[in-house]
Amino acid sequence: MRVMGIDPGSLCTGYGIVEETGGRLTSVHFGSIASKPKNPFAERLKTIYDGLADVMAEYEPDAVAVEDVFFAANAKSTIKLGQTRGVALLAAVKADITLAEYTPLEVKQSVVGYGRADKHQVRDMVTAILKLQQKPEPLDASDALAVAICHLHSYQAKARLKAGA
Repeated sequence: MRVMGIDPGSLCTGYGIVEETGGRLTSVHFGSIASKPKNPFAERLKTIYDGLADVMAEYEPDAVAVEDVFFAANAKSTIKLGQTRGVALLAAVKADITLAEYTPLEVKQSVVGYGRADKHQVRDMVTAILKLQQKPEPLDASDALAVAICHLHSYQAKARLKAGA
């Protein structure tokens, strides 16, 4: 199974594709889509949408997992993040790819075992789990890989439960 994880951000959206084969997780591809802060917000959303759609078309994931919105003190930032997330969800739906959503707490618990882990701890565990030679950069990409890993862990757990039922 091949999963694309997405860590939405209006200036930098991370993505990472992880494949599970025979119980082993491997990184297929990861990166980020950066948009220029000086560009109008709608144009930045288009850049993110187009970039995600291109990655989905090239790597053909079986599922897309998107990190859910966290609540920030700044309402304007939360709204922009929600809009960016919406663009990511739309790209997956338009590509007719199965979609899943996970909170930051769920992702951190799945990958690190601790829901309050910081971004560097998440990156270190992603590097270990995927046996990467170098730590993924930027942090948005390692967060996206973590979202993909979280989905694979969740998918495997559900499959085991279903098999046992």
